[in-house]
Amino acid sequence: MPVSGYDPEDIDDTLEARLGDAELRERLTDEELDAYRSEEASLVDLLDEDEIARVLGVE
Repeated sequence: MPVSGYDPEDIDDTLEARLGDAELRERLTDEELDAYRSEEASLVDLLDEDEIARVLGVE
C-alpha cells in the first residue's frame, strides 16, 4: 500500500516500533514474519490498510 509523499521505510520503522516484536509475531504468519525479517517484504506490504491505520492511529 504505497502512500504518496511518504517513505515506505519510515512507515515500516514506525509500525515496527509501535507493534514491537511480540505483536508482530501475533499479527503475521510464520511465512510473513520470515519474509519481513529477511527483507523480502515490508510491513506495508504485509499488513492491510485498516491494520496500518489502527497502528498509526489515523483511522
